[in-house]
Amino acid sequence: MSTLDPVAVFRTEAAECLEAIEAGLLDLTHQLDNKDLVDAVFRGLHTLKGSGAMFGFEALAAFTHHCETAFDRVRKGEVAATSELVAAVLAAQDHMRALVDQPDADHGDIGHKLLAQLQAAVGGKEAAPAAVSVPAAVRDAAAKKKKNSWRVRFSLPANSMANGTNPLGLLDELRDLGECTVRADTSAIPPLDALAPTELHISWDVTLTSEQDRSAIDDVFIFVLDDMELSVEEIDASAAATAAPVEEKAAPAPIAAASAAPVQPAAVPEFRPVEAVPAKREAPAAVSQAKAAENVRVPAERLDELMDRVGELVIAQSRLSQLASASADIALRSVSEEIERLSGELRDTMMVLRMVPVATLFSRFRRLVHDLARETGKVIELVTEGESTEVDKTVIERLADPLVHLVRNSIDHGLETPADRLASGKSEAGTVTLSARQVGGEVIISIKDDGRGINRERVRAKAESSGLIQPGQPLSDSELLQLIFAPGFSTAAAITNLSGRGVGMDVVKKTVEALRGAIDIASVPGQGSEVSLRIPLTLAIIDGLLVRVGSGRYVIPLSAVEECLELSLEEDLRSRGRSFISLRDSLVPFLRLRDLFRTGTKPDVHQKVVVISTGTERVGLVVDQIIGDHQTVIKSMSKLHNNVATFSGATILGDGSVALILDVGHLVAAGQQQEAQLRVAG
Repeated sequence: MSTLDPVAVFRTEAAECLEAIEAGLLDLTHQLDNKDLVDAVFRGLHTLKGSGAMFGFEALAAFTHHCETAFDRVRKGEVAATSELVAAVLAAQDHMRALVDQPDADHGDIGHKLLAQLQAAVGGKEAAPAAVSVPAAVRDAAAKKKKNSWRVRFSLPANSMANGTNPLGLLDELRDLGECTVRADTSAIPPLDALAPTELHISWDVTLTSEQDRSAIDDVFIFVLDDMELSVEEIDASAAATAAPVEEKAAPAPIAAASAAPVQPAAVPEFRPVEAVPAKREAPAAVSQAKAAENVRVPAERLDELMDRVGELVIAQSRLSQLASASADIALRSVSEEIERLSGELRDTMMVLRMVPVATLFSRFRRLVHDLARETGKVIELVTEGESTEVDKTVIERLADPLVHLVRNSIDHGLETPADRLASGKSEAGTVTLSARQVGGEVIISIKDDGRGINRERVRAKAESSGLIQPGQPLSDSELLQLIFAPGFSTAAAITNLSGRGVGMDVVKKTVEALRGAIDIASVPGQGSEVSLRIPLTLAIIDGLLVRVGSGRYVIPLSAVEECLELSLEEDLRSRGRSFISLRDSLVPFLRLRDLFRTGTKPDVHQKVVVISTGTERVGLVVDQIIGDHQTVIKSMSKLHNNVATFSGATILGDGSVALILDVGHLVAAGQQQEAQLRVAG
């Protein structure tokens, strides 16, 4: 069994820590006087520095120390939090990521430049003590600062030492803060025959006299604060003086005595909990273990392997169901039904494990919008909606780059400058809205802005000059707007850092199509534009409707199926030339898959029409037979079939044969196009 690489675990946790720091910094941009945010960023930097030093990332620890010191000065009120400081630490954070990923690489003088920017943001040398920038009155007050006395009582989880936490190190840090008296409470140590040598059962009662405030004590326990029990109360100096001699006399009971019987309360003064400390001494380990069991870190590749195994199981279950249906053995059918139920539940559980909220995707764009606002001089507000919507993790990974292109395009081409917005009667700040919602088996992710909208004349002129369309060629509004996704297409007057090369939107279209999705675009001149990506919830296993067309079998994604109707041979003959069916007072175009696939077979007497939809658009598919529902394990098409747009993949049936999966979006578009042609001809 493979063991986790500690350095790999650190890199994962460092990435999460950096994300938390970035989120705190971006929040701080809008609330520079929020002390809680300043403290949160400081704690994140402190944690990253300590963890880096622990795992041998000395360069990271040394560099992060400067950022931590800068925020420590803000936290103590020596300097004010400014947008320049936030920008400097955000830039420094990118360097921290590089030091985590490539600690041995030569990063040049980037670190020195960033530190110079950081020092300029805090108004001096960050390594200097408070006397550099603190007024004389403040220095005098600090010199006369009285000493505070604290009583600190803490206990760690039973598995602390096994996880690498050394309580002696915590006690040493407390001693560094001032005069310190320590008493160990051994009343919870079990008898020797029940004692696990790797478990910790000792608690500590510490009396501390120091010039430091409460936050300095909390910083000592910052790495273990979530799992431990900690009680800190301020006491007066006289109480501390009288308590010290008593605690000096208190000594832990020898382990030998514990072998005969548990430590008696008379031998060691009982450590009675106060405030937040629970009454039972067994609680710390139990609470910690329960908290640790709530979440388990699993590498993504293991989930992918498990998904492959579940897919093979679904195929095997399909084979078993086919054999059972052809058999008269009641026991075999019963087992087949039970395995079908279990495999279905396992599949659903596996799907839930792979689902990730889009909040993990949307959160990346806060930093992007912040940087682009500073670069372009525009005032931009980012609004996110539907962050709890869940999508397959593979979809999340693949959508990151397309969304970056779309957001950058909205900011560069869509949003106007503050002066232009005010001149047109709009607010100075432009808004970019990222939203997600689930519709059936799809997730619709939209990028909307309230900018100038798409200039149709410029798009047509560029398309004609590029040879994408013929001069004067009639196009619907949707077809015209879709031209912006053509390779090399750009209406930018000049190439900038943001756009102009005509590659971004092409990447968006290719990526979305590779995900079996589609793109809708709408724009109102002067009011803004909206690009919607319609993406399947999952890319691994779907529920499908197995149908027969001629002698071939095909799978239609069940999430796109609205209803099934019967089409008699007479109705089929009457509809020749118009291909419409009447469905509840509305006409729905339909496609004859037998003609589309050129099967060369005669239609069945009782054909079926499967009505499918993508959003508001509907089309019917005429098939010879509906076989039934089918759990479909999606297999990608070969490179030779990349240009076959009618199919989005293939699957293996129970008998080992292959069935092609129909691309619903393409077929609906084909049906709507056929309808438009018939209406023009009519």
